[in-house]
Amino acid sequence: MSDIDTTNAFSLLGLSSTQDTTKANDELGQAEFLELMTTQLKYQDPLKPMENGDFLAQMAQFGTVSGINELNTNFNTLASSFESNQALQASTLVGRKVLVPAETGYLKDDSSLSGSVDLEQAVSELIVTVKNAEGQIVSRQDLGLQQAGLVDFEWNGLDTNGIKMPAGEYQIEAEIHSGTDISSGVTLSVFDVESVTLGKAGQDLTLSVTGLGDIGMDQVRKIL
Repeated sequence: MSDIDTTNAFSLLGLSSTQDTTKANDELGQAEFLELMTTQLKYQDPLKPMENGDFLAQMAQFGTVSGINELNTNFNTLASSFESNQALQASTLVGRKVLVPAETGYLKDDSSLSGSVDLEQAVSELIVTVKNAEGQIVSRQDLGLQQAGLVDFEWNGLDTNGIKMPAGEYQIEAEIHSGTDISSGVTLSVFDVESVTLGKAGQDLTLSVTGLGDIGMDQVRKIL
């Protein structure tokens, strides 16, 4: 296939070769492409005519570029939709409670401290202990025999003497008895969601929760 003078081709199309090439490339649509192809066929060398394979190759190349542009548009639309869904999800989480893995819990003045223990298998006895900042035991609950899964617990804020404890952060420990073996269990606590930050560039939501700080949405086991 013979080459065509680019300057003459643009001139025949009514375009100036001195125009912004970036803008020309961006704005070249299917109609302009077909017109350019027609001009190329009209002014080709009669002794070296364009072969069908060359013509189809150029058409395929244009189709590929057009397809990529359409794909980019669809991806942008999908990204916008995803961001809208994130914003909607974020708005519904503020003020809710979430269950997340933590070795501490937060006791509020007007509420209790609650959470769960994640058991991989059934146990003969499960004991949940709550300690204050000084490491002193303020509550000890024997939950007895439990099956595998999440086992819920709740502390009303009263110490072993029935005295109301102040609001704040408390340590939580799970003691697992399996026959004669004793081990520590994985604890999760319930926290209040104060605010939500939308993720960027595909990142997940970030939750700010009372008594724990910022956590990722992927850490949430339950939304209560």
